[in-house]
Amino acid sequence: MDIPLHPRLRAAGEVADGLVSVAQMLTRAAARGIARGRPPRNATLRPGPSTPMWNALVLAVRPHLRRYGAKTNLGRELGLPPQRIHEFFGERTATPDAERTLCILHWLSLQAPPSTRSTASSRRPRVSRNT
Repeated sequence: MDIPLHPRLRAAGEVADGLVSVAQMLTRAAARGIARGRPPRNATLRPGPSTPMWNALVLAVRPHLRRYGAKTNLGRELGLPPQRIHEFFGERTATPDAERTLCILHWLSLQAPPSTRSTASSRRPRVSRNT
């Protein structure tokens, strides 16, 4: 049922109807954003730009994992398979829980600093055995 309005009020009414529809759309969009909600309880963070401390730890640990068997040895220390160690430090798709992170920090403190010698200049020349 149309209510008769003065012509000047009709334009204001149309603007008000437009504002109401825009407000409803914004409310629905905000509700969708809130519906995502928080991550589940006790879930670890995913590595990425939002985890700068984990990224720094990865950069500190990776030089120690280059030797053959190093990931396996670290996995034995933590009670994890080497594949999981690879997910932490190689792929960077997972993070350990707090207790294992502390164990990694302890393990890192016990490691000798990685060698920084260059590969070409520090090698001794090979002596030919066919003399």
